[in-house]
Amino acid sequence: MASAGLTRTGAESEFTISAASSADVASLVALVNSAYRGESSRRGWTTEEHLVGGQRTDEAAIARDLCTRGQIVLLLRRGTQLCGCVMLEDKPQRTCYLGLLTVRPDLQDAGIGRRLLSAGEDWAAARFGSNCVEMTVVEQRRELIAWYQRRGYQMTGETRPFPYNDERFGLPKRDDLRFVVLRRTIAC
Repeated sequence: MASAGLTRTGAESEFTISAASSADVASLVALVNSAYRGESSRRGWTTEEHLVGGQRTDEAAIARDLCTRGQIVLLLRRGTQLCGCVMLEDKPQRTCYLGLLTVRPDLQDAGIGRRLLSAGEDWAAARFGSNCVEMTVVEQRRELIAWYQRRGYQMTGETRPFPYNDERFGLPKRDDLRFVVLRRTIAC
């Protein structure tokens, strides 16, 4: 596994952040699906189960992300235990798209999401030269949107359609889903 050069020190030394490899595909899929969908997701506050059923991602999508130039998935581990991940994609105009921010449901509210968000922003600035991070969140996820806003992300007023006709992204339980775009300026 390639090192992302983002090992935490001091009180956080038990956590390491590194780049995912193809050997991590199955564990990443299990982590992401457990945090967003199904019964296990209900143990955490990031569940989308009430909005979308089925899978959140699959092995083909994660494998494709890991092989796509200008994309990386960072993993946060405690020892050998996978605790969270975040995907970053280098976009034009010094922008980084941040997605799949995921924390194991039983570890949510322990600061891991904040660590991953910060590591992702640091990576985007240092490795991609980004000065802006952008993401999309399902509009009905008000609590999650508020969490990002407390971390400096602002609603742009832009929306994007939900992929209703693509079961790879799950089975919608409502007909009014769409994504809102949030953006934050970062130092590079």
